[in-house]
Amino acid sequence: MPRKLHLLLLLLLLLSAVGTALLFFYMHLIPSLLRPLWDTPPRPFIRLPHFHSPNASLPFLCRLHGFSARSSPRRIFDAVIFSNELDILHLRYRTLLPLIHRFLLLESNSTFTGLPKPLLFNKNCSFFSFASHKIIYRSFTPPSSNPPLPPFDFESKQRAAMNSLISLSGITDDDLLIMSDADEIPSPETIELLRWCDGFPSILHLELRHYMYSFEFFVDSSSWRATANIYRKGETFYRHSRRSNFILVDAGWHCSFCFRRIKDFVFKMKAYSHADRVRKTSFLDEGRIQRIICEGGDLFDMLPEEYNFKELLSKMGPIPKSQSAINLPPYLIENAERFRYLLPGGCERSPETTLEMPDSSCG
Repeated sequence: MPRKLHLLLLLLLLLSAVGTALLFFYMHLIPSLLRPLWDTPPRPFIRLPHFHSPNASLPFLCRLHGFSARSSPRRIFDAVIFSNELDILHLRYRTLLPLIHRFLLLESNSTFTGLPKPLLFNKNCSFFSFASHKIIYRSFTPPSSNPPLPPFDFESKQRAAMNSLISLSGITDDDLLIMSDADEIPSPETIELLRWCDGFPSILHLELRHYMYSFEFFVDSSSWRATANIYRKGETFYRHSRRSNFILVDAGWHCSFCFRRIKDFVFKMKAYSHADRVRKTSFLDEGRIQRIICEGGDLFDMLPEEYNFKELLSKMGPIPKSQSAINLPPYLIENAERFRYLLPGGCERSPETTLEMPDSSCG
């Protein structure tokens, strides 16, 4: 066999081996990389502009939005299914306390993936004593199952438990029900507008500024799952999905994976409904997690989930750092030392720093 043919065959074998290895190690990236070819974006929202000035009256702001002003404010109920975001929940309740009639909180003793979980809110409820007169809390125990319920079946039963809590909360027709995760925080300006105005869509999605790990890493304004719902008995049920075509822009903040302690990141990664993304035990290494938090990388080594190549390419790589702490929750800035890890330049987490204290259980 000629020498050149030998070399060609060796080259082909080498390329084949390299290609197979690359395919093995990066197979998980292919669906995201090719998503613009196989997936179609959801129907675009009808975006409602959002106006605010601290010196403008609420009747004026209602008219500016095309709404009508009410003679008295409607009651606001805030429904959250809680996991382990103690600091973020504390920030949420401090931010919204003057405006919310009742905080409805459901907490499970198990994760989506079937892992046992302590009732963290119940264990630490003394930290929320400032809002205790407004909190309606219920724990949720999923039905026993072997093997454990699939994550999305678990989620469905948890939603049913939240619907039961809502129905027993004293909510009545024309009250406003906020449905969102703990880390999806509507701004006080948004809640005030919806308290005092009539004429907005009965189911209104809230577009939130999306941050990752802290308010140092602004991702985009694509967070849309939080909703404000004019309550109707027998018609309004807890959902965390697309439910209308209308969205109010710049309506608050969504801070994903914004935990104080590294071990909370580990817990969330294992408890997440997409826990299958933890493909290697090394993903849970605390040193790796700390490095990624400070770099703005991806904890799961995934590509951005985008519907066109332009957005996909623009979001590849670490999230750019922001040095701005303007237009963030006021309580966050007023308590900057306590929440230093959520602000620009404060990415280092201390494993000993914790919100929990012994003997803080409320029974």
